[in-house]
Amino acid sequence: MVSSRPAVSRRSFLAGAGAAAGALLLPGARTAAAASPRRALATGDHVPALVIGSGYGGAVAALRLTRAGIDTHVVEMGQSWTTPGSDGLIFNSMLKPDGRSFWFRTKTDQPVGYFSGGSVNKSIASYAGVLDSEAFAATRVYQGRGVGGGSLVNGGMAVTPKRSYFEEVLPSVNSDEMYGTYFPRANAALGVNAIDPAWFESTEWYKFARVGRQTANDSGFATTFVPNVYDFAYMKQEAAGQVRKSALAQEVIYGNNAGKRSLDKTYLAAAAATGRLSISPLHTVTAVAPAAGGGYTVEMTQIDTAGAVVARKTVTADRVFFAAGSVGTSKLLVAMKATGRLPDLGDEVGAGWGNNGNVMVGRANHMWDPTGGNQSCIPALGIDDWADAAGPVFAEIAPFPAGTELWISLYLAITKNPNRARFVFDAGTGKVGLNWQAGWTQPSIDAAKRVFDAINKKEGTIYRTDLFGVYKTWGDDFVYHPLGGCVLGRATDGYGRLPGHPGLYVVDGSLVPGSIGVNPFVTITALAERNMAKIIATDL
Repeated sequence: MVSSRPAVSRRSFLAGAGAAAGALLLPGARTAAAASPRRALATGDHVPALVIGSGYGGAVAALRLTRAGIDTHVVEMGQSWTTPGSDGLIFNSMLKPDGRSFWFRTKTDQPVGYFSGGSVNKSIASYAGVLDSEAFAATRVYQGRGVGGGSLVNGGMAVTPKRSYFEEVLPSVNSDEMYGTYFPRANAALGVNAIDPAWFESTEWYKFARVGRQTANDSGFATTFVPNVYDFAYMKQEAAGQVRKSALAQEVIYGNNAGKRSLDKTYLAAAAATGRLSISPLHTVTAVAPAAGGGYTVEMTQIDTAGAVVARKTVTADRVFFAAGSVGTSKLLVAMKATGRLPDLGDEVGAGWGNNGNVMVGRANHMWDPTGGNQSCIPALGIDDWADAAGPVFAEIAPFPAGTELWISLYLAITKNPNRARFVFDAGTGKVGLNWQAGWTQPSIDAAKRVFDAINKKEGTIYRTDLFGVYKTWGDDFVYHPLGGCVLGRATDGYGRLPGHPGLYVVDGSLVPGSIGVNPFVTITALAERNMAKIIATDL
């Protein structure tokens, strides 16, 4: 049923989102080219530009460098996901995980890992899988592993942040340029599209979202449609039985076999089409230091899909672009500063990390509010209570695709959490840790409670306490949206350059200081577009 309650317009919430969806989408052959390097790097190679990581920032850097005529090599920690397994599929579903699901684990570590008093995680073979759950002292961080980075494993919600909050978070960045040029450019290049509202209202696959909307509206909370990089036209064909199901077959956090416009199909495919891109998968950069003859010496380790070391390599790059993600870039740079490889890095390197206020929660609906046994894995609605100064919240109405009716409403809340952590080098172990504290998630819980306590009170419902532990209401010990660690204008200059080390640049989510109020990948992409435009115009 469509609510008569007022809702925030999609236009106002997603100002500057941009149209022209799919502007860089290319045929399958070019997609394969993006995921397959012309030649993996060899010891002694010298490259004009080396990009560490193939997620959003790295993919933007690769495209803009190659289109500027610069031969570019991308080094990616994960594998190139182009070869089907024994079942004929590249990725597996949430309900039937195997080794492809996780990065070198023997048991899955799902965000919702419990149900009715026990763990639902499953034993798997150790393998170079697509999703990493990296554990720190008081949290774990989900990261994509493969050519395309996080775009392979996220829910695809392509949300442009509220302009007022963007200006608060990144006051040194010209918001007119961002909302007039770079956000539209990013959305077009990512292939962002919107769900057909009429189909949304009628399909069984989004019954869970309509129930979530109704209960939110009943308590006075506004909801808004959000666009996505999943092809909603393809999804409609899935529902009609015309094509192979992907989003409608429990495929999302372990990858989508069809329908999703991940970076290997957009930015990286367009970069490969220039003929100037090479990619080395299953390579991890371990050190970067100035080279005697200019440029930088880059050391890396190559592994196979079983985790065995295949080779250790040293190459030289004229310029290096750090795009290993908030965690990967921060850890690498902190280690390089501490060990004297890059001694001129500033003290702000490693600081300003936050979890984007992430916290998950589930509610138990009444029997007369079924959420549906068939649920799309791609979210399409959010609860927008960001205007509440006492505790801003944007909460995704998330699917719970168990394949049977469970009467559960699940949410990923994004809140304005002020707490920030720092990456710290341990000289004894040679490893980099994160000093995030468990209690620092409390502001996020408090903000989310204001929304969901009100909904439960209005509906006469309760929280589920069996989804994130044996008896645990809030999923606050994991992070989907890591941000910060090399904050723009603090650890870097205003465009991601690392002071004291000409030719070193940061282009990923580590530039964003811990919070952006919505799913962050559109912001990361747009910021990389802005920074690369400046770097190419002035440095190259």
